[in-house]
Amino acid sequence: MGKQLGIPVAYEVRAFWEDAAVDHGTTREGSLRYRLSRAMESYVLRRADHVFTICDGLRDEIVARGVPEGRVTVIPNAVDVDSFGCGRAPDATLAQRLRLAGCTVVGFIGSFYAYEGLDLLLDALPRVVAVRPDVRLLLVGGGPQEAALRSRAKRLGIQDRVVFAGRVAHDEVSRYYDLIDVLAYPRRSMRLTELVTPLKPLEAMAQGRLLVASDVGGHRELVRDGETGILFRADSIDSLSQTLLQLLTRRERWTRLREAARRFVETERSWRGSVARYAAAYRALCAAEMA
Repeated sequence: MGKQLGIPVAYEVRAFWEDAAVDHGTTREGSLRYRLSRAMESYVLRRADHVFTICDGLRDEIVARGVPEGRVTVIPNAVDVDSFGCGRAPDATLAQRLRLAGCTVVGFIGSFYAYEGLDLLLDALPRVVAVRPDVRLLLVGGGPQEAALRSRAKRLGIQDRVVFAGRVAHDEVSRYYDLIDVLAYPRRSMRLTELVTPLKPLEAMAQGRLLVASDVGGHRELVRDGETGILFRADSIDSLSQTLLQLLTRRERWTRLREAARRFVETERSWRGSVARYAAAYRALCAAEMA
């Protein structure tokens, strides 16, 4: 491709088009559209001079499509560590308005897509509150699953224990993070979640937050189980509810988990460190063009 255009061409992959379409419900795996999208992207990948991607799961898939390992560089998801603070006190006025004052809060902040597994989180909540009646679930954001999730909460009889806060302006999100004791990321196991690392758990760790996450491939690349967070078995309501209860009742672990999570982001997932990985690949591309 570089020879045809006269300049080196770098291509970046943050997910595969065909898998994103499946997860958004606009096609199904194996359909004609799916196969055509996959074939076109594979064609581009094999002809690019260099490919950047965000995680090992995507890198392995790219190599399996015929791209030499030496032409693929992982630039992992990262955050601006300096923009996230730790240890802020909850906003008492906001907690009161959301009916969360005096409660232990499990929360999710993000988009409400089916692959996020928020239905599993709702299904696990009755088991959690049976043991810990002080627990409330805070869901911040919106998306195509919101109506179904509201209906599910009502059907389960837990609507008074679930707070749908709606979409929140970016500069207000930190106030909602401050209300949450444990962040939950119950992503379902499917191609997208097994291959792609999400950004939200990194933002949580940058703030020194406690988190539980399903053991899909994308989470396993981010969360060191028992060190920076807790992993549970994907698609399992039992595992999710038990993991939440164990973490909520073992407060002596909280400080160590929070500190390790923040340290992981500072040392391995900062913007500065992530961006530095581009340099060697771009130098090699420029050198090859000049040769």
